[in-house]
Amino acid sequence: MDYAFFQHYWWFLVSLLAALLVFLLFVQGGQSLIYQLGKKESELRLLIDSLGKKWELTFTTLVTFGGAFFASFPLFYSTSFGGAYWVWILLLLTFVIQGVSFEYIFKQGNLYGQKTFKVFLFLNGLLAPIVIGTAVSTFFYGAEFIVNKDNLTGVMPIISQWQNSWHGLEALQVFDNVALGLAVFFLARCLACLYFINNINEENINTKAHKHLTINAVAFLLFFLYYIIRLLFKEGWRQDAVSGIISIEPYLYWHNLLQMPVVLVILLLGVVGVLYGFIRTYLCPKFRKGIWFAGIGTVLTVLAVLLLAGFNNTAYYPSLVDTQSSLTIANSSSSLFTLKAMSIVSLFIPFVLAYIWYVWRKMDKK
Repeated sequence: MDYAFFQHYWWFLVSLLAALLVFLLFVQGGQSLIYQLGKKESELRLLIDSLGKKWELTFTTLVTFGGAFFASFPLFYSTSFGGAYWVWILLLLTFVIQGVSFEYIFKQGNLYGQKTFKVFLFLNGLLAPIVIGTAVSTFFYGAEFIVNKDNLTGVMPIISQWQNSWHGLEALQVFDNVALGLAVFFLARCLACLYFINNINEENINTKAHKHLTINAVAFLLFFLYYIIRLLFKEGWRQDAVSGIISIEPYLYWHNLLQMPVVLVILLLGVVGVLYGFIRTYLCPKFRKGIWFAGIGTVLTVLAVLLLAGFNNTAYYPSLVDTQSSLTIANSSSSLFTLKAMSIVSLFIPFVLAYIWYVWRKMDKK
């Protein structure tokens, strides 16, 4: 278990947390559907009550993901959160209004009325998946920053500097980035439809959920296939294992997929799981367990995609202005001591997952 082992181990854990987060975005997908599925007051209450039992799991996973990334790869954290801060501020703001909305939407004496908090929930459901997907896409398409570790010895120890005034919002100008954001958005809506079918025993809601599942599944597949095809045949940034020099390699992610057959198998299993959950639910109106097949498939698919970004000496955060500033798991991780110490703590992860499962079951009993 050398330094490289712990770097790969923590990239795997961070990728797994990100994959779980994408699955749990079904809460945001459900919020974006409240106007389509909750026409009546009784239907709206069923939808909000169902989502309100799960939204904290999504937010907790987001915070855990951010904390794990900060502890294991602090140079990425300082570069992205210190440079592309408008993206992260926008994301956190949408989660703040989400929490407030779930707390007050049905309270007596609500000063702003239900309509205001419905709009807030819809905005979080719309913006959060798109922002997260767009931000993750920069792992492959890069950003404009420079890293200079020599500044650590200077008077002002600022290692990373952003090279434009948009501070992260420029990612929205790249269609491929937005395409992944839209793929995550429509996936979240599909998972929400499957979740409502599984969680709410109300015929009218289930009928409308089946209808919107079909529409959003088609949109998701179009954007997802476009992004994956573009990704596999685009250039990427790879670090030489001996010299540490980073260079651009054509078809890098396609090469990664062929050179890491385990990741290829994970990706294929994930895609099959998602499609099975969609198709079985569409063909069998009484089938209600599609959320679990599609959910597990989502986790596997996102995990495989992120492993392509960081494993095999790949730069997971390319710099578009200085190739040698690109971040890899080798040049951006914490010290060996820190990674070892955190790895001991990570042994408690199965207990955390068991707790989530227990709380999930407990909340669904009512």
